[in-house]
Amino acid sequence: MRVPLSWLRDYAALPDDLDGRTLAGALIRAGLEVETVDQVGAEIAGPLVIGKVLAYEVEVHSNGKSIRWCHVDVGPHNDDSGSRSVVCGAHNFEVGDSVIVALPGTVLPGGFGISARKTYGHVSDGMICSAKELGLGDDHSGILVLGEPDLAPGTDAAPVLQLRDEVLDIAVTPDRGYCLSMRGIARESAQALEVAFTDPVDRVVPAETVSGHPVELLSEACPLFVALTVTGIDPGRPTPRWLARRVQLAGMRSISLAVDITNYVMLETGQPIHAYDADLLDGPIVVRKAAEGEKLTTLDDVVRPLHPDDLLITDASGPIGLAGVMGGATTELSLDTRNVVIEAAHFDAMTIARTSRRHKLSSEASRRFERGVDPQASYAGAHRVAELLAAYAGGTLLAKETVRGVVPTRPSTTIADTLPAQILGTEVDHAPVVRLLQAIGATVADAGERLTITPPSWRPDLNDPYDYVEEVGRLIGFDTIEPVIPTAPVGRGLTRSQRARRAINLVLAARGFVEILSFPFASTTDLDLMGVPVDDQRRRLNKIVNPLSEAAPYLRTSILPGLFAAVARNRSRGNDDLALFEAGSVFFGNDPLVAAPRPPVTQRPSVEQLAALDRALGQQPRHLGVVLTGQWMPEGWEGAGTPTGWQQAIAFVEAAAAAIGLRLDRRAAEYPPWHPGRCAEFTLPTGEGIGYAGELHPDVCAAFGLPARTAAAEVDLDALIVAAPATGEIPTVSSFPVAKEDVALIVDDDIPAAAVERALRTGAGPLLESIWLFDVYTGPQVGAGKKSLAYALRFRGSDKTLTDAETAAARDAAVAAAVERTGAVQRTV
Repeated sequence: MRVPLSWLRDYAALPDDLDGRTLAGALIRAGLEVETVDQVGAEIAGPLVIGKVLAYEVEVHSNGKSIRWCHVDVGPHNDDSGSRSVVCGAHNFEVGDSVIVALPGTVLPGGFGISARKTYGHVSDGMICSAKELGLGDDHSGILVLGEPDLAPGTDAAPVLQLRDEVLDIAVTPDRGYCLSMRGIARESAQALEVAFTDPVDRVVPAETVSGHPVELLSEACPLFVALTVTGIDPGRPTPRWLARRVQLAGMRSISLAVDITNYVMLETGQPIHAYDADLLDGPIVVRKAAEGEKLTTLDDVVRPLHPDDLLITDASGPIGLAGVMGGATTELSLDTRNVVIEAAHFDAMTIARTSRRHKLSSEASRRFERGVDPQASYAGAHRVAELLAAYAGGTLLAKETVRGVVPTRPSTTIADTLPAQILGTEVDHAPVVRLLQAIGATVADAGERLTITPPSWRPDLNDPYDYVEEVGRLIGFDTIEPVIPTAPVGRGLTRSQRARRAINLVLAARGFVEILSFPFASTTDLDLMGVPVDDQRRRLNKIVNPLSEAAPYLRTSILPGLFAAVARNRSRGNDDLALFEAGSVFFGNDPLVAAPRPPVTQRPSVEQLAALDRALGQQPRHLGVVLTGQWMPEGWEGAGTPTGWQQAIAFVEAAAAAIGLRLDRRAAEYPPWHPGRCAEFTLPTGEGIGYAGELHPDVCAAFGLPARTAAAEVDLDALIVAAPATGEIPTVSSFPVAKEDVALIVDDDIPAAAVERALRTGAGPLLESIWLFDVYTGPQVGAGKKSLAYALRFRGSDKTLTDAETAAARDAAVAAAVERTGAVQRTV
């Protein structure tokens, strides 16, 4: 919400010397988010004056350009006669018109300096300005011609055009919808500075009457509808300069007089207003839900199929507006409009929010209705529009009017007068509590120790006793409350799972991997591009009721798509050498899906409701994933770099397991999105698979914008932690010397090295400390279809130094196990 300080002063008695930054500080302390304070027009400097066109000559030059050589009265300036000669390319003015002249020395928006210069054979002593050149809009079709009478040449143009102002840009949170108006911000400003406030909503909604244009309400989503009729307007009249400027400073563009007036009143009061061409209405206005198959062409000329939950404004011809969102084209105001029906209604916030999301159509009106609009402002807002149409468009407000429905009542809440002090942790006496609650517009029935509070009509967010506590704290200033750090209760420290996750993260970061956090949202397109089969558990998606983006309306079942997006985003910015990992939850839906209950928020859910919620959620394990691209070791003077590949992806998983004292087995596998033949499945000692690592399929790399041969891994982190030995079971480091043995085994070419290693580890027994593959050989010495795998075995005793015989026995047992399980032959040469 953009708030011009000059407009705000109409309703809040702000001190004359108050600047925007001081006010912003007060509003921030009151709980509003003031993002910026813009000094509008501050960059305009120098002699920008009112000029009167005395005469001009039209000249057509050889390039076909037609210009006017103008003589303009700009008043006495620097002891001259006041007449200046200016070259102008526009043709929308005549002799006697008042225009804006930037004399030499003027600086216009964008740092555009004006000087006397020769152009088209003449010296132009200044420039006649358009609205765009002055920062007053986008109109550059001609120069700005002033219609105000009695403008003396030479007068400073800045006050006339209201060029300079301070504008506060406020980010209004969803619970503060009343602050999407000058009225709301003025009230907050008056409270923050303890000055007088004048409410522009000065009329109470009367009892129902239907003497004006007939209206029927057929939906509970519209409890109140006000309709006034103004006849005989002149749609061609220009918008008053002050009104157009205020609308522009508030962030909206000037369109036409009638539309500008409705926007102005919406910005002023917070009540969205819609105007219909009365002569195009066919019978009574009816507010109802949409019927199956209905369509509406909205003001943006889009034909929209309607949903049965959409709230409509209709007449006998059908839908004429999407209630609270956008009007229809059939009753739009035009240059032929003479009679207007003004609508000021109150709509259910959730209904409007869902309609806006459903049609991907957000408007200034819907932004306000979905946050909650003051129903008491509807009648005053409609009359304010009618008054302005009468004053500036020459219309006449008919005495007959229609008010259907009533202002919804707000429930009262009773609290103890000591509750604010108890919750805020500071001393707040009875009298200040009552005064502050009354300051926000609430009605307080004081019964001594008990206060019965009825919220104001513009505060739909006040429903709970603690809402009022927050208001008291906000008004006394949270910055004035002395923080008291509570004494932490005695606990048992981090859980086993927390310690394990921290240990894994520290080890991975130390190995050079970089942790990121991505949004846990996904789409079916992601799974399609990854080649996930239709019967894969990753297809068991949970759909979000109210997604941040319709492009990703599901909760993720894999960590990888988010990592793919992060890699693509980094590479688009020139960052190619990446080793990004993430640890986070994935969400598998139940099969079949179970609808989650929606318990009320007014009380704690029952045990049965909590159990039903848990059943509906499905499985939510934590996964650990990584994606690697580019160089693992960069090029340097000592030689070429080391590219990333499947080796680093496998090392990533093994490092995570080793960090919590776990050793994983691996075996060849085929599992999308990995490349067949370049994918390893990790298994626990029990044989249960917990994840995959390897090189991604080329089609997946192309689909996600990843470089060829990108490597990735994803494992079930929760399963990894559960399988890890307890802290006390992790062996301590022995102080006795290590015994080193190397063995080379010849096996068939299709025997995985991991299978041989697993057999060696099993046969070696508890004396084996470590084992790794250090050489693979194929060639004539081992025969066709064979390969030689050389392993380094390290033995160590926990309580003594091993003898040569003990070491040899352990080695021979390891080889024997490999021979039995894989058909290996020990290589002696």
